[in-house]
Amino acid sequence: MLILVGTVPTAYALNHAIGTRDVQTFAAVSTQMANALDAYKQPGLTFGDPDAELQTFISSKKYSPTLIYALQAEVVNISNEATQYKSLAGVPQTMQANVRNQMYITSEALKLLGKSGPKMSAADTKIISNYKGWLDKSTRFIPTWVKVAVALALGLGTMVGWKRIVVTVGEKIGETHMTYAQGASAELVTMATILSADSIGVPVSTTHILNSAVAGTMAANKSGLQFSTIRDIAIAWVLTLPAAAVLSGSLFYIFNMFAK
Repeated sequence: MLILVGTVPTAYALNHAIGTRDVQTFAAVSTQMANALDAYKQPGLTFGDPDAELQTFISSKKYSPTLIYALQAEVVNISNEATQYKSLAGVPQTMQANVRNQMYITSEALKLLGKSGPKMSAADTKIISNYKGWLDKSTRFIPTWVKVAVALALGLGTMVGWKRIVVTVGEKIGETHMTYAQGASAELVTMATILSADSIGVPVSTTHILNSAVAGTMAANKSGLQFSTIRDIAIAWVLTLPAAAVLSGSLFYIFNMFAK
């Protein structure tokens, strides 16, 4: 999905499944949102570019009373753009990235507003949540065919390379082969941990969690641990993040030179 957004932004920057009827509903929700913000405006304030105001708030996380004005202006701008072209697919290619950016920073600002902004009523909080849901539906989407393709790729990859994974997890973490009870316990813990992390938006690695769960069952069963394998896995964990950051940063620098 990241590759699609990067290589074909006009097709995947916005959710083209949001049609005319959805846009009409979104316009009504936007009006409700703009009206709700009126109650938190302080009179006599001025602000500059709404995009810049929201980006400053997102980066600094410091609330300013002018933010409400900027948010309201951005909500109206997004609504006008969507209704003007009747559907998100109808937004001109030259404007798709800009509209996506407006929706994205507005959604991020609203997420932070509940923590750093003024205390809002339960009714207004519900309106904000509903509006933010529409923004996320328009920008944070994955087409069904992409989900199917990823599932097939994972399935085929596991069919081809299953033996190395199974041998490492089942035989090389502990000093004895994993029992059925250990496998079931490790899978249940992995499932619960991933679901919990997903519910609060924490990024986790399924492989890391599973390996740790297996090591836990081995320790609990007093089966013994192969510290050479655990050491290799731990080193890989430590090196993955900085190595990926350096590689992606280098590629971005190279691509950015050509883009200019």
